[in-house]
Amino acid sequence: MGVSNAAEAVAWLHAQGIRRVEVVFADLTSVARGKTMDVASFTQALGAKLPTLLLGLTVTGGEPPDVFKRIFPPSFPDMALQPDWRTLVRCPLSRVPTATVICNVEARFVAADGHATYEVADLSPRQILQRTLDRLNDAGYQALVAPELEFFLVHPQRDAQGGLQVAHGMSAPVPHIESSHDLFSAETAQTFAPFFDELWGACELQNIPISGYGHEASIGQYEVNFNPGEPLAQADAVFRLKRLVREMARRHGCLATFMAKPYLQEPGTGMHWHVSLSDAGGRNALSDADGNAHPRLAHFIGGWQASAQGAMAVLAPYAHSYLRIARPDASPAHADWGHDDRTVAFRIPASNAANRRVEHRLPGGDSNPYLTLALMLGTGLLGMREQLSPSAERVSGGGAITPPLPRDLEQAMSALEACPMAGEVLGAGFVQLYAMVKRHELSEQAADADFAIKHLLSRS
Repeated sequence: MGVSNAAEAVAWLHAQGIRRVEVVFADLTSVARGKTMDVASFTQALGAKLPTLLLGLTVTGGEPPDVFKRIFPPSFPDMALQPDWRTLVRCPLSRVPTATVICNVEARFVAADGHATYEVADLSPRQILQRTLDRLNDAGYQALVAPELEFFLVHPQRDAQGGLQVAHGMSAPVPHIESSHDLFSAETAQTFAPFFDELWGACELQNIPISGYGHEASIGQYEVNFNPGEPLAQADAVFRLKRLVREMARRHGCLATFMAKPYLQEPGTGMHWHVSLSDAGGRNALSDADGNAHPRLAHFIGGWQASAQGAMAVLAPYAHSYLRIARPDASPAHADWGHDDRTVAFRIPASNAANRRVEHRLPGGDSNPYLTLALMLGTGLLGMREQLSPSAERVSGGGAITPPLPRDLEQAMSALEACPMAGEVLGAGFVQLYAMVKRHELSEQAADADFAIKHLLSRS
């Protein structure tokens, strides 16, 4: 619709007969935090205010004590939610005409220990991505990205052993039961047509550029593909899609989850990203004038490899996430690269010079799309700036060349805190906050054997 400012937004709300407006922002997980307002209140405030502490919550909604001893003041000051008007769309989840808008956050506060002043924007995943895109643009590049997002559809009741059951098809009075692997089965996918039809319609309403879906490698697993797009808009789209998938699955009698490894004996959940760069003239910056790969491509991958150990704390953000790495089943356990090889972390798909790109296969479906893209683009840019050389290419079927990736969250967190590239991209203040939140989640999980299914099934 092309809304770009407050005046156009207000006019659109009235023209569409919108009665309520939902204002949301992205927290450290994939949960939308915010509130719903009547149109009169929204058009008067043109935003909302919420406590800054919402950026310091764990996935369980817990408040790590260290966060409020060292970062957020105990007075719980407010932050302003400032709408990004380009994201204003109708909400397909409400029967009352409702719009929804994604917001940036603004506030400044003195840390609880009195030793630092924080801009809350520096702790916001969406704004960290925007800062990274500004740096990329200043260097003369623009990125196009396309995610492939996997999830599982599961039965709302657990089995006799307390594990998850595969959801039954919903297209007919007699449900389809997937009793064995149906890799890329169009027939099995079609039994979930009522769910996917509604999901696709909601995506069209919210400008989420999905291009297709299909049954993936694991039992009960599906993948949604996107057309390429601008990174911030794509991260917004993934943020919204995950919410739509979870809610629409509930409305159709099953549960959808992006948790990394719902079934230990099955492949896990990925969020793979295809990334290409263009220069100021619109040419593919990863291709040379003669059509061969430009050295920038190697340097871009070199940046990914140099930061991979620490980046895993973001790309695999929960203790449960490392089950996907420990039992890879086509999920890479090393930061190797190669051409048209789905067993490596960084895959260069077969393409012509104009479409040359690289696929980053490390992020899990439970990762935050804003932080994931910020790290991918930011460390790739640093690799080009420093002309970092990658390892030798891993030949298909050959053994790993690079060291193993971290096998648990604590190891990854230590690597993140020690990684200067991640610190430059994310900012020292954010890394400090993230470490406090993640270590508190580790303590929560240690006290609850059912942590993953209880808290990650519907929130990751």
